Parts: sequence; C-alpha cells; structure tokens
Amino acid sequence: MSMHELSERLFKTLSHPSFLAMKGLANEVPIFIQTYEPAHEDAARRMVTSLAHRLQNTGITLKLLDLFNLVLEELEEHQILADLVRDEANAQKVEILETLQNYSDPKTHLIPRLIRAIGDDGVQLTLITGPGRVFPFLRTHTILESLQPAMLRHPVVIFFPGEYAQDPAGGSHLRLFGTIPSPRISNPYYRATNLDHYRL
Repeated sequence: MSMHELSERLFKTLSHPSFLAMKGLANEVPIFIQTYEPAHEDAARRMVTSLAHRLQNTGITLKLLDLFNLVLEELEEHQILADLVRDEANAQKVEILETLQNYSDPKTHLIPRLIRAIGDDGVQLTLITGPGRVFPFLRTHTILESLQPAMLRHPVVIFFPGEYAQDPAGGSHLRLFGTIPSPRISNPYYRATNLDHYRL
C-alpha cells in the first residue's frame, strides 16, 4: 500500500464519527497502532503531518505529538539536556543510555507528560509519532503497559515503524523495524487495536 493510499484509508477511518466516539471498543483502551515500513520513515512522517492538517480542516480537534520531542522536553525541564549534549563525546554510551532511560521512564516521566500534552480541552484525537526515534531507551510496549483506561477519553493512534501481530493464544507483539520483538502484551487493557485490521 502506498503512502497516499494509507493516508486516504486513515482519513476515512479517523474522521468517522463512530471511530471518534470509540464505539465497539468494549473495555479496551482506545489506543490504535498503525504500522508502516521502517524504510518509509520520512515519507510516513510527512504523511502524518499532512493527514493531521487535513483532519483539522474538517473541524476535528487533534494533537500531533512526537515521542522524541516529549523526551527532549523532559530533559530540558530537568535542565540536563545541555549537559548531555556537551558531554556526549566524552561520556560512556551506557551512561547516556541510563540517563535517557531514567528521564523517559513511562510511569514517572513520560506518561504524565504525554497525558498533559494530550490535554482534555475538547481534543477528539491524538496522533503519536517517533517510536523508532526513541529506541532503545524507550519501547512502545512500555508506553502501552503504562497507560490506564481512565487516562484517555478519545482515540490515540501510534504510528509504528515495524509490525504489530496478535498472538493466536492471546496477547500481542510489537516488532520494531520488523526485527526487534517486544515482550508479549497479554493484559487486554494494554492491547492496542491494529488499524490495518480495523473496520468501521
């Protein structure tokens, strides 16, 4: 499927009143995963930006967020981003990775920032990019496991460079870049809906 075809399908789905009203989700969190080929990262990012503008032009109130930018905001707020950049050449990679992991920890840092960024001021839809840019210090499955049903009052779509597969025995797996598997996600509250298979 081309990026244009994907954009058209997503526009039709994401702008539909039933999707925005989260009908048919039962008790699951209204999180959706849209996969794409990792090699198409730049085209996918342009497509998502264009899609967001198109949806906004129809009157839909949405937020477009990037996980990498959220992590940078967290580092800036704690006044360590400049130090990290300054010391990067001389620091051990493991030290940098540990710092990034600490300040992007979903439960204590990223999820609270994400929820604040999403807001509750009439937002109908949130689009999230950047899972590939925050690897390996932050993995998408940890975000899914940290989000609670009560946190979200509208659909959230995460654009993921890789594969998202349902396990026949229950649960699901994210494979970043198509090769790096996440642990099995088995709790139904944390399973995101695969937009490749979503039908209105």
